[in-house]
Amino acid sequence: MSAGPSFGPGGSARTTVSHPLERHWPSGGFAPCIRPDPLRPLQPDQQVLTLVPMSKLYFTYSAMNAGKSAILLQAAHNYRESGMEVMLWTSGHHAKSAVAEMGDIESRIGLKAPAHLFRAETDLFEAVLRRKADGQLDAVFVDEAQFLSRDQVWQLSRVGDELGLPVLCYGLRTDFKGHLFEGAAELLAIADNLREARTICHCGRKATMTLRQDASGEAVTEGTQIGVVKSDYVSLCRKHWRERVERHQPDRV
Repeated sequence: MSAGPSFGPGGSARTTVSHPLERHWPSGGFAPCIRPDPLRPLQPDQQVLTLVPMSKLYFTYSAMNAGKSAILLQAAHNYRESGMEVMLWTSGHHAKSAVAEMGDIESRIGLKAPAHLFRAETDLFEAVLRRKADGQLDAVFVDEAQFLSRDQVWQLSRVGDELGLPVLCYGLRTDFKGHLFEGAAELLAIADNLREARTICHCGRKATMTLRQDASGEAVTEGTQIGVVKSDYVSLCRKHWRERVERHQPDRV
């Protein structure tokens, strides 16, 4: 970025700032001006861009059933109660139809709120930019953030860096095989702030792993990474997750 004082036609001092947002303004609007020379007047078609402060990308992660969605909805409520506007997102994997644009964020304790759905092709930066152009927007919340692609995580980082909005993501860290989700891996790599939401294993230790089980309660160790029937999963500490997986498939771990 570069900045310097300038003088408008009336001679009043103004500040010109180069900012990444300038490329998103319509070509028929104004021409951003970058001038270190304070004696050169602004042209009629030039205006000054306002510097947008950077904000942070947050990632709250856990095993299943730690109350992440409830935490998200409570935080969003707090923003709104303070007179601020928020934009909520959740994964299209939970959508009732392949073309639905809206869904719901729901918690196990009964909290619920409508949310935009992101899919593999969604450009989250452009979607947030359009929403911000329509009116006040103070924060972005993303549930099921483990299903984000790497590109979408970087799009959300631009929301913080270029639009100055805090982005709060909530999701699982690892799948039922103990492998990082793509979205979680990228968030762990680049988020400004990492937080762990805790739940407990049946033994009382902190649960860090998620086990997929079949109808008889036996561990499932193969299959697609994404499964949306939450009753098929249980959160365990690493010790008991490994014991359940080894019992089903001794050579698996």
